[in-house]
Amino acid sequence: MKVLLYTEGLKQIEKSGLGKAIKHQLKALEENNIDHTTDPNDDYDLVHINFYGPNSYVLAKKAKEAGKKVIYHAHSTEEDFKNSFIFSNQMAPIFKWWITKCYNLGDKIITPTPYSKRLLESYGTIDSPIVALSNGIDTSFFEKNIENGKKFREFYGYQDHEKVIVGIGLYIERKGILDFVELAKKLPQYKFIWFGYSPLSASPIKIREAVNIELPNLHFAGYVEPTMIRDALSGADLYLFPTLEETEGIPIIEACASKIPAIIRDIPVFEKWLEDGKNVYKAKDIEEFEEKIKGILEGKLPSLVEEGYKVAQERDLKIIGKKLIDIYKSVLEETDK
Repeated sequence: MKVLLYTEGLKQIEKSGLGKAIKHQLKALEENNIDHTTDPNDDYDLVHINFYGPNSYVLAKKAKEAGKKVIYHAHSTEEDFKNSFIFSNQMAPIFKWWITKCYNLGDKIITPTPYSKRLLESYGTIDSPIVALSNGIDTSFFEKNIENGKKFREFYGYQDHEKVIVGIGLYIERKGILDFVELAKKLPQYKFIWFGYSPLSASPIKIREAVNIELPNLHFAGYVEPTMIRDALSGADLYLFPTLEETEGIPIIEACASKIPAIIRDIPVFEKWLEDGKNVYKAKDIEEFEEKIKGILEGKLPSLVEEGYKVAQERDLKIIGKKLIDIYKSVLEETDK
């Protein structure tokens, strides 16, 4: 088989979690010696589409008309579109209608978690079969490395005795950035650093004010290369993920691979595979986040990093890649029936 891996507007999204997922798909194809292309003008048997833009819709329509098979990757839902930028909540119903129209062009839909699968099925307007498959991570890249961790601390001027808390995400409310700032205010004894960037011009005023706030223990580092994220997860003392909605949440898997203690918000997407007190700690509100941050950084709560590491191992690209190829094969076999 030959696979067309198509992503509309890749340059605009390559620094996002979606951009990471696409790189992982490409690596999976290469490691499994699957003939592939990224050029829609090439010949192919199956197209794997990762975005919901108009060009993607047109390509999927043409592929189906030509008798090709289509995998549509549902990275987005109405729920994670909300609280993203100015007017996103008002536009959410239109967004839901459009992604449903796109996803229904897939002979099969892939979405990252059982939670996002349930959301899509609950819409009642999607007829194509949906399968849950993690986006996966390269666990070897995120393997804990003491020297890399030291480089991170030296680069940002953190002393050995200082406790450093890392956050990762775009400048959007859904990522929990407001709570991250509030916790920095409440816990001046710790250092807080947030990696990630999106244009503040598209953000509500409360997000702009949060990012521009001046606190001596809080730093917004903006976009950095993946190596710096890796080094930060090796050198910091805690990963904090106060996100309000995700279809998966790749950074928490990267944190698990890096064996850094982690606290995440207790939301449905993390149910069953991330368990409070077993492989991560969970919190529902500011007060609980504050309590557990202190508990971890002051050594009052036991380490869960070894159990967390198992979560990352289960989602290693080598495993996820083989499952992705199996999905391709099953869809192509249906063509021959």
